Amino acid sequence: MKLIVDKLSVLRDSRAILADLSFTVEPGSSLLLVGPNGAGKTTLLRTLAGLLPASAGRLWLEGGRSEQSLGELCHYVGHLNAIKSTLTVEENARFWQRYLGGAGPVDAALARFGLAGLKDIPAAYLSAGQKRRLALARLLLARRPLWLLDEPAAALDHDAQAALTAVVTAGLAAGGLVVAATHQPLGWPNERTLRLQPATRAP
Repeated sequence: MKLIVDKLSVLRDSRAILADLSFTVEPGSSLLLVGPNGAGKTTLLRTLAGLLPASAGRLWLEGGRSEQSLGELCHYVGHLNAIKSTLTVEENARFWQRYLGGAGPVDAALARFGLAGLKDIPAAYLSAGQKRRLALARLLLARRPLWLLDEPAAALDHDAQAALTAVVTAGLAAGGLVVAATHQPLGWPNERTLRLQPATRAP
């Protein structure tokens, strides 16, 4: 599958956030979105995920099932971890697996991010880094060809960043695609960079 974005523009409050943006992401490759705050990195990810409407242009996953929207073909992990604090680590993971229509062992997904020993702990007691790892474990709870990640390494220590890199590397090796907004180098395979600047004109 290949992600294609053609002359995409996005308005918010009648102001252009993205204007006439085009790019492709080939299978097995990662695209890093970089640029200053306000350049539209999060807006682009949310638009790709179907959470914000485009004002112009097209975006699609070539080779995807025509009856599924782009949002249904992707994992989106935003700034917020979307974790229920009163549920345990395992209960949070099982909720997301059911919601995403996934299958397979939850314990294995938690173990990949070093959370197996914490599965019975309420999420409220997790550190910021542990909560981020729990959010990222969703990537392994259901199959999606496209991963959209907003500052995925935020709050992660060295070992957790290594775990994330290993998960992303395996996903790319299986033909997946990753688009990530970041302020720091990630060092992922088949990586290229798209630098965004604040839009200065209406599309």
